[in-house]
Amino acid sequence: MSSYKIIDHEYDVVVVGAGGSGLRAAVGLAEAGLKTACISKVFPTRSHTAAAQGGISAALGNMGEDDWRWHMYDTVKGADWLGDQDAIEYLCKEAPEAVIELEKYGVPFSRTEEGKIYQRPFGGMTKNYGNGVAQRTCAAADRTGHAILHTLYGQALKKKTEFFIEHFALDLLMHNDKCQGVLTWSLQDGTINRFRSKITILATGGYGRAYFSATSAHTCTGDGGGMVLRAGLPLQDMEFVQFHPTGIYGVGCLITEGSRGEGGFLVNSEGERFMERYAPSAKDLASRDVVSRSMTVEINEGRGVGKNKDHIYLHLNHLDPKVLSERLPGISESAKVFAGVDVTKEPIPVLPTVHYNMGGISTNYHGQVLTKDVNGSDKIVDGLMAVGEAACVSVHGANRLGSNSLIDLVVFGKAASKKATELVKPNSKHEIIPDSETQKSLDRFDKLRNSNGSTSTAHLRSLMQKTMQNKCAVFRTNKTLQEGVNEIRKPWDGLSDLSVKDRSLIFNTDLVETLEFDNLIRQSMVTMASAENRKESRGAHSREDFKERDDNNWMKHTLAWHKSGSVDIDYRDVHKHTLSNDVQYFPPKARVY
Repeated sequence: MSSYKIIDHEYDVVVVGAGGSGLRAAVGLAEAGLKTACISKVFPTRSHTAAAQGGISAALGNMGEDDWRWHMYDTVKGADWLGDQDAIEYLCKEAPEAVIELEKYGVPFSRTEEGKIYQRPFGGMTKNYGNGVAQRTCAAADRTGHAILHTLYGQALKKKTEFFIEHFALDLLMHNDKCQGVLTWSLQDGTINRFRSKITILATGGYGRAYFSATSAHTCTGDGGGMVLRAGLPLQDMEFVQFHPTGIYGVGCLITEGSRGEGGFLVNSEGERFMERYAPSAKDLASRDVVSRSMTVEINEGRGVGKNKDHIYLHLNHLDPKVLSERLPGISESAKVFAGVDVTKEPIPVLPTVHYNMGGISTNYHGQVLTKDVNGSDKIVDGLMAVGEAACVSVHGANRLGSNSLIDLVVFGKAASKKATELVKPNSKHEIIPDSETQKSLDRFDKLRNSNGSTSTAHLRSLMQKTMQNKCAVFRTNKTLQEGVNEIRKPWDGLSDLSVKDRSLIFNTDLVETLEFDNLIRQSMVTMASAENRKESRGAHSREDFKERDDNNWMKHTLAWHKSGSVDIDYRDVHKHTLSNDVQYFPPKARVY
């Protein structure tokens, strides 16, 4: 074995990631009496869930009539019919109870005068199957994710979850097609830690930092997706990357959709509220892919604002300052700090910015990871689950509706904990992990740590991010995507000439960024190849050379494997059935807002 000091741990279940989904899973597992560890590369309350602003969707009906079936229809439509309707039914049906649970845990939701949870309008959320605007998004001012994250962390501590903080997850420990745990590097003391577990749950978030401009934290490097690809398992629907319409121009900092839910609107250089042309009914509250494309068209056609006419204005200055301070205090502060704008007096300069990954680790609605067997059928990967943005259930399909991410976290975090509780006998004997599996991961770690080439990780990361930003953006063509497939190989090939200057094992940020890059570049290559392969426009995937959705040929999920620098593609069927008889399948139709 390696010269690295290895510390062994044994748990019933190990959760990798301490954002909203990881913590909700950990709380459920600990409540069920399972010995649970939660591993996080940052302190839990620094997880990216804290950045979620606008709210969490659930058909509570506090602000008017609502129904989970309406929520389901909106989600199916928002997903441009690529979402699995059994999973979407599960999400929307479970959502009200999940929010009430959060309230009981202590989430400080904003309140109506009657003391009910306040709910605001959000893009794509409607009443009665598209007839009227629904107020469905439960909010804690504009810091909803922050409130949920802190509350769940407190609950996880209360339930005696054991935390391993500032541990970088290196690789899954696989044997005989079964996950038996995970290997981590402790940044605090430099040790290698081997976690044996009956089930490992990946809750590692998205990979937004594959792009140059993103609302994602710098820690959003898709570490779970990278580990899954190295384990020889596929990722699903990676071509679908969501651009949020309103990132602050020049910095990418998020301005919540809740700002438009409270009455904000977008204007071009002519002072026109242009969304009325693109989405006559929903206007500024159309789904995110529609708004982002509309803004991009306005800019491309010369109606952008500013000196270079390369962005759009978001107006909130017509709103009551009291409303801004009570319901949008966070973005008022962000606009001041990052754009120098007083939102009570002037508009915020905004631009579509990478925000969310609809694709990820393929799972069922229990959170169990899926691959294909030799006959091409779905096969559950024993011992492995995934939840949150790291996973592709698929409830978001080709485009996620705003405020469906936070509900995804808590509903499927809970679902995974329930399934794990059914599968795991507490304190039962662990299987032996062959030393070869540990050694394989340590060999990769050691090779990267001691890389003695001439190219810095920062340079390779910049090449990757600029390629993704320029070749796989809001609008795509065969030409740009083929160029992207070729160009994204350059930073991958650059790993052979990598230079890592710092050889230490304690808080070695040079090595951390290199390991993160290794995860990012694999997912970037898979994303680019999947986008080039899909010859249609659907949701966030908009091809100028294939402008229409093609249900006959492309109503299917993309599965992609990364093998030694090449990408293999296969497909899974979209589930065209519901979970119960409580609702009927929604057949595809034209997607109009």
